[in-house]
Amino acid sequence: MSVGTKANNRFLIVLGTIIMQMGLGTIYTWSLFNQPLVTKYGWELGSVSTTFSITSFALAFATLFAGKLQDKIGLRRLTAVAGVMLGLGLMYSSHATTLPMLYLLAGVVAGYADGTAYITSLSNLIKWFPNRKGLISGVSVGAYGTGSLIFKYVNAHLIGSVGVSRTFLYWGMIVMAMVVIGSLLVREASVAPAGTAKASSLLAPLEKKDYTVGEMLRTKQAYLLFTIFFTACMSGLYLIGIVKDIGVKLAGLDVQTAANAVAMIAIFNTAGRLILGALSDKMSRLKLIGFTMAITAVAALTLSFAKLNFGLFFASVAAIAFCFGGNITVFPAIVSDFFGLKNHNKNYGIVYQGFGLGALSGSIIAAFLGGFKPTFITIGALCLISCLIAVMLKPPVQVRKERKRNPEMPGRTAYGKIS
Repeated sequence: MSVGTKANNRFLIVLGTIIMQMGLGTIYTWSLFNQPLVTKYGWELGSVSTTFSITSFALAFATLFAGKLQDKIGLRRLTAVAGVMLGLGLMYSSHATTLPMLYLLAGVVAGYADGTAYITSLSNLIKWFPNRKGLISGVSVGAYGTGSLIFKYVNAHLIGSVGVSRTFLYWGMIVMAMVVIGSLLVREASVAPAGTAKASSLLAPLEKKDYTVGEMLRTKQAYLLFTIFFTACMSGLYLIGIVKDIGVKLAGLDVQTAANAVAMIAIFNTAGRLILGALSDKMSRLKLIGFTMAITAVAALTLSFAKLNFGLFFASVAAIAFCFGGNITVFPAIVSDFFGLKNHNKNYGIVYQGFGLGALSGSIIAAFLGGFKPTFITIGALCLISCLIAVMLKPPVQVRKERKRNPEMPGRTAYGKIS
């Protein structure tokens, strides 16, 4: 294959992944549907909004099994099937007249399909660009956020013009087309045996290990990464769900001004994905995560203790959204740095459960502690702990090939110390 052909193929793979991720990201427009469904069917607002919690949990849960399904039927077929499932789940939601039907179709079916296509297409794209993992993860996850931002206006227009039920139908048709078309452009990456790092003539090259899920779970790093990711997701997802309310109740803003924070979160979230993703290729990813967790802690504690005005409220919200977007972009690259690319979709699927649990935990903590301020204090404290973990955490030690065969040969550990 010529260089030009290879580059062209990789361009199509990037394009296909972007199209898919934009379609998948539209699931984050759910808040637009809450009030229209309440008005039409007379359901409780809290009951309707629970649908998105179910969607988020199903999305994260699907990532546990997506890798095994990809091994069996291949990436193109799996993402195409997931696109059809997602589309049908949304289209049939237009006929949902009871909450259980809505939970099943828009929650379980749509969420599971979304998570399946999300994790597999993201992991595949990272494998195609092993030297630009942060940047390319930012492109993919940024497309997911961009899809949410664009469709906030598309779905809002549809709801106003054709009603909430018919909007589900059109939304499902559009998303199905986007994901299926994107799936036709991607090609599955083949990962060669893990490469070796450059070394001096005295020292044998490092053997970078591709961990299986079982091997990864026997390392302390897996659980520490999960802790950081869980904290990062909880802080961002909790804010996204209640940002308008805290603007009104804590900052004293009018409803319309506070509602502008919703669009601002989407903008800063997407910016964080692109900027911090690219930056992570040029510096220590864990130090970058430590920095973002520290910023998130400061912003959360500001929302708890400071006397909020317009500027301070929006600055804190923007900081949390920017860091949240960056964190969920950099983490796929960190997991591949620690545990290899070969089983990345399965290993990241385990760590990604922090997203699903984070989506639920913020609301649970708020209900238990009884308000926004104590919840943000808790989030701030957890972010500080995660910051310390990120700064101190080291990858699993890699060994040198020749050292396995000749124990007398001097060598270095992964951290450069002579053994």
